[in-house]
Amino acid sequence: MRVVPNLYPALERQEVVVHSRRHVRSIAELEGDEPELIARAWQLRAAAAEPGYVHALVNEGREAGSSLPHSHSQLAWLPEAPPARARPRLEPFHEDGTLVAGCPWAGRLPYETVVAPVKPDSRGIQSESLPAALRLLAEIVRRLHALEGPVPLNAWLEQDEQDWRLVLLPRLTILAGLELGAGIFVNTLPPEEAAQRLVLG
Repeated sequence: MRVVPNLYPALERQEVVVHSRRHVRSIAELEGDEPELIARAWQLRAAAAEPGYVHALVNEGREAGSSLPHSHSQLAWLPEAPPARARPRLEPFHEDGTLVAGCPWAGRLPYETVVAPVKPDSRGIQSESLPAALRLLAEIVRRLHALEGPVPLNAWLEQDEQDWRLVLLPRLTILAGLELGAGIFVNTLPPEEAAQRLVLG
């Protein structure tokens, strides 16, 4: 695991977390303890940060904003947290007592998925459950690739004072004027059908 400064930062401080020594193109290709090491890198860098909000994100595929073919994530330091979003009602397809994964009822795009603690957890990026959540996210992306092929995607960690969640947004449709201009997303795949397709096991 390696963390390096972003060569082309959009913000004053951005870092790149290289996910593996091996040349892997997707979080779906991670093996062994690699997802847990990503979580640990995020946690260590956030703990060493000056005050502010650390936004952890993954972009895969050029259509999702990635400029590198090697699997990586980014840490971006923001002066404050983005506006809080309500905890979405999920159509769950996985629950293990600690984490739940499911498709939100008001999902923006097909297969939008949320991985979150079963019980609210205010520790955010420092949560003990984050490594398992990243492992689960990698498994969901593997399942998504089996269903739809290697689709471009974005994933990020949302956190506020009460809770946190990993959000996965596959880019299976093109965002047009309705979505970008009016904030109205047209999702052609009902969440219960997406959840049924993504069932793990």
